[in-house]
Amino acid sequence: MDMIDGLTLVNAFPLAELEVGQHLYWHIGNLKVHGQVFLTSWVAIAILLVASIAASRNVQRIPSGIQNFMEYALEFLRDLAKNQIGEKDYRPWVPFVGTLFLFIFVANWSGALVPWKLIELPEGELAAPTSDINTTVAFALLTSLAYFYAGLSKKGLGYFAGYAQPTPILLPFKVLEDFTKPLSLSFRLFGNILADELVVAVLVLLVPLFVPIPVMALGLFTSAIQALIFATLAAAYIGEAMEDHGEEHHE
Repeated sequence: MDMIDGLTLVNAFPLAELEVGQHLYWHIGNLKVHGQVFLTSWVAIAILLVASIAASRNVQRIPSGIQNFMEYALEFLRDLAKNQIGEKDYRPWVPFVGTLFLFIFVANWSGALVPWKLIELPEGELAAPTSDINTTVAFALLTSLAYFYAGLSKKGLGYFAGYAQPTPILLPFKVLEDFTKPLSLSFRLFGNILADELVVAVLVLLVPLFVPIPVMALGLFTSAIQALIFATLAAAYIGEAMEDHGEEHHE
């Protein structure tokens, strides 16, 4: 009897539509990829391209409109990279840190503002690219490659000597830390964005009028904070990799 009641409840509230892990797959040879991630990622990229072209199409000495907004965004990202990486080394890393922040920001907001689930697909459903673990892990691995490259390009193989400072006992812990950094970055971003989308979707199903609006507004704020956290930590890891412990110790 309890099983029958449970089935009746599930039929009354079709929450199965919110199933996590339901994907639109594209087959490219022997490779199977998540098509919905590419679709929504291309939307985010298109938004950034249109904004960049609009801001730089007719550059004015005294900026206004979209040009003023994009210059403010560039200045903000430059300050973020400078504060985390340092005055001497930050300039080459502004494009990388800025791209991370802008793409994640636009992708997160697309999940909070665009009603992706209203667009029907043959299978799966559309959502923000950053609500898929594959996207966030890819960003985290890029960040790992970036800070290894930063350390090796500045210190050469001497970069690995930092693993044994201030004592060789810390060597296994520092190696483990390099694996946990990308994991923490990816799971933090993925978990927060997916949780926000699921909460909004459940509220829309249960109370479809005005109750979800404050939660959506909170989601916009949370999405912006998550983009800032990811970019800030990525810049901090790069700055840490280039930090000269020997000079600091000497001083």
